[in-house]
Amino acid sequence: MQLSVDRGSDRLAVQLHPVDDPAAPLVVLFPAMGVPAGYYKRFAAGLNQAGLAVAVADLRGTGASTPAPGRSSGYGYAETVDDVGAVLDALAEHRAGRRTILLGHSLGGQACVMHLARRGGAGVDGLVLIAVGLPYWRNYRRGQRLAVLAMTQTIGAVSALLRVWPGWGFGGRQARGVIRDWAYSARRGRFPASVCTPEQLAAIDVPALVVSVDNDRYTPSAVVDQLAGLLSGAAVHREHLSSDDAGLPLNHFVWVRAGAPLAARITAWLPARQPS
Repeated sequence: MQLSVDRGSDRLAVQLHPVDDPAAPLVVLFPAMGVPAGYYKRFAAGLNQAGLAVAVADLRGTGASTPAPGRSSGYGYAETVDDVGAVLDALAEHRAGRRTILLGHSLGGQACVMHLARRGGAGVDGLVLIAVGLPYWRNYRRGQRLAVLAMTQTIGAVSALLRVWPGWGFGGRQARGVIRDWAYSARRGRFPASVCTPEQLAAIDVPALVVSVDNDRYTPSAVVDQLAGLLSGAAVHREHLSSDDAGLPLNHFVWVRAGAPLAARITAWLPARQPS
């Protein structure tokens, strides 16, 4: 089943993976940059088997969301964050009477964090971040730092010049504003102040499960730790999923095949319903 959420000239697609229990918690998943919702189908099935309903939202211009980013696409993090709230609102009927868990991967996780910083945690009972961090160049291993800085800033410069990021080898086709804000976070180690401030991040009080995975060159543990540390007002439960735990080699993307072990960790952690 698919829902559509109109966002001005853009339309977001949300894939629903229900379970029979109408009171089962609903996990609302926001994907990584350039990764379509369909990529998480196997992971959603693992969550379903653990008794969790799932909704997966395509980010703007990705997967079944339309249109594809072009030179006229000026949106950035602020609009992406507002999309999180719009998706939650559109799912109101499906969320009624059940716990809502935001789950984000990479950019999708950043968007979930910024949404909570800007709008608070009303109606959200928990936050799960898998392979999510700020790609701040100084948090990478010494031999990687300058390469990360050069790569992120070059992509930012190219997208500004072309007025769109064509997706050459990284991230899929993206609006220039998304790449501008992503490159800023890589350069400065924080989100743009116009989107959310460190004080707003520190005020988030939604329980959070933060998971890093083996062989993640985009968000290694130190990068995940930095973002987790910004959530100083939240009860953060920090975990690492190894390839041995998962029973398969992991990386920034392949972890979605570890639905069963991740579902077990999520259900064991699930917080009680937040007071309204």
